[in-house]
Amino acid sequence: MLRLASASLAGTAIEFYDFFVYGTAAALVLGPLFFPSFSPLAGTLAAFGTFGVGFLARPLGSALFGHIGDRYGRRPVLLASLLLTGLATVAVGFVPTYASIGLAAPVLLLVLRFLQGLGLGGEWGGAVLLTAEHAPEGRRGLWASFPQVGPSVGFLLANGMTLTLSATLTEAQFASWGWRLPFWAAGVLALGGLWLRRSVEETPHFRALTETDRRADAPLAEVVRGHWRLLLLTGGALAAAYAVFYGVTTWALAFATEHLRMERTTMLACVLTGVGIMALWTPVAAVLGDRFGRRPLCLAGCALCAVWMFPFVGLLGTARPLLVAVGAVGALLCIGTVLSVIGAYLPELYAPRIRCTGAAVGYNLGGVLGGALTPIVATALADGSGPPWGVAAYLTGVAVVSLGCFALLPETHPGLSRRPADAAGADAEAGAAGATAPV
Repeated sequence: MLRLASASLAGTAIEFYDFFVYGTAAALVLGPLFFPSFSPLAGTLAAFGTFGVGFLARPLGSALFGHIGDRYGRRPVLLASLLLTGLATVAVGFVPTYASIGLAAPVLLLVLRFLQGLGLGGEWGGAVLLTAEHAPEGRRGLWASFPQVGPSVGFLLANGMTLTLSATLTEAQFASWGWRLPFWAAGVLALGGLWLRRSVEETPHFRALTETDRRADAPLAEVVRGHWRLLLLTGGALAAAYAVFYGVTTWALAFATEHLRMERTTMLACVLTGVGIMALWTPVAAVLGDRFGRRPLCLAGCALCAVWMFPFVGLLGTARPLLVAVGAVGALLCIGTVLSVIGAYLPELYAPRIRCTGAAVGYNLGGVLGGALTPIVATALADGSGPPWGVAAYLTGVAVVSLGCFALLPETHPGLSRRPADAAGADAEAGAAGATAPV
């Protein structure tokens, strides 16, 4: 389990490194380099628009790779998604700016960001199922939290490298070529991830489906036709986690450096502190999920998010590094409570034959609802003087919606639900339809 979980964590860390390094670049440099004829605000909005395209591609990637995972195995997904995302990320580092090739520059950026999202959409389902379907029931939450630590590690790698470059290069050097180095580094990381995953074994659940010839012929059609309400609920439930995470790590980074005139390195350090603490909290919260259930932690995390968003914006508005860091840590601990158990919770909601598709599409649908729009909406709401309380209200509203969605989903913990976790998909659909759900 440790070897499998480590390979899963390494892969998600690398893939999310690729995804996050773009978000940081969008917040700091892509606007003036690729949209120079826009005003500073419009340039930032345009850069975040290309950032959002990656989220729109993720459900498509989860449907594509989910089909592969449910028909041909979880292992091929792990290799193909990592390769696609890695190549697209390296290519971003070679795209000429608008000054060199004009309109073709942002178009190329858009295409490569789409390919990034496509690959990442497939990564999460394969990585989580690798650990969740190998893990013993009593420790499924803990082992499935390993790939959930991966995004935090990827963020720390991406922003740690950006912080180092930002601190050692001049503004002109960073804008000219320094911002490209983290994208090129993705190639080395992808090769390392492929090497780690080369000997990963197929999961016992998929082997059992193959031996009994019970694989789904059209898993996406089966999920949409039979579990559409469950799909929408899981997407809505995860919207807050995405909205708060990218509100803290992407929008707040741009807002603090552009409006509050905080030093780029100082704000990056504040955000890195929050993400690092969230990474440490994730396995601890996952153990609590194995003890007390998945849904209670999700409900608690969303409720805490709803309470913390106004204090977070208030602390951010002070522009004092210590207070900004406290605000970021509090927000990321709230959503870390949710994300810690999602690796076990979402797969348990779906039957094994459609699990790779259902869990991945639901997870990435939450990314569209929460992650794609948040930097754009928050940037527009914060265009004024004084603390951006409109952003706090927006994030609080998303958290309340997610809280309601989790309230409509059933518990899947094997010791707390009325059916084994592998059969919970039917119970979940019944609960989503208004029938009696396990608690």
